[in-house]
Amino acid sequence: MEATEVRLKKGEAIDRALRRLKKKLDKEGTLKELRNRRHFEKPSEKKRRAKRQGRRG
Repeated sequence: MEATEVRLKKGEAIDRALRRLKKKLDKEGTLKELRNRRHFEKPSEKKRRAKRQGRRG
C-alpha cells in the first residue's frame, strides 16, 4: 500500500489542504479500515458483521 499524499498548492491554506486530504482518505476507505483494525475482531464477530452489512445493503 502506498502513502496517500496531498501537495500544497501555491498560496493554499493548510486547512484547505487538510480538507482535500480527508476527502481523499475517505474516498480510498483508509480511515474506515484503520478504525476496523484498531481492535482485534474475532472471526465469529467478523462473520456476524458481514452478515448484518449484507442485509442492509
